[in-house]
Amino acid sequence: MILLILGLIIFIGIHLVPTQVATRAGAVASLGENAYKGLFSLVSLLGFVLIIYGFGEARYAASGNPMLWDPPRWMRHVTMTLMLPVFVLLAAAYLPGRISAAVKHPMLLSVKLWAFAHLLVSARLANFVLFGALLAWAVFDRISVKQRALPIKSGPVRNDIIALVIGLLAYAFMLLQGHTLLIGVPLIG
Repeated sequence: MILLILGLIIFIGIHLVPTQVATRAGAVASLGENAYKGLFSLVSLLGFVLIIYGFGEARYAASGNPMLWDPPRWMRHVTMTLMLPVFVLLAAAYLPGRISAAVKHPMLLSVKLWAFAHLLVSARLANFVLFGALLAWAVFDRISVKQRALPIKSGPVRNDIIALVIGLLAYAFMLLQGHTLLIGVPLIG
């Protein structure tokens, strides 16, 4: 659990830097734009790797990862339904179109939906720490983005169609095999 928490601190910590305009500006002035982005990416990657490794370790720990509640079986259907737009929104974050203009920040909405949906069915402590921390960060970051009045990206409708197709294909992949292959938890069957 310690590696998971450390990874979350590093990952969320570096993602809080842009929310502090003066801090980010100072880092860019000191390092230069490209060096700042490179350092940001490296620290993010380090945090992400620690999250993955730490979560995997915590998930299978004999002790220290107790069940916090017993989610009803039907909640899985709610989670699967909430997950459908997650992949479309994630694709729309990289393919600005009408979707990204309407929701303003599709990546953050995607993270919020993903984390919330998983909190509904993931009843162990490690799951609560992971999904709860990322949900809290995404809510905070969305508020911060609104206060900073960052520009909203828009683009052609074809980007929405591409995002929809990519999102639906990614959802189908995760539903049918991807979640089992990548996470070790089958969703169907």
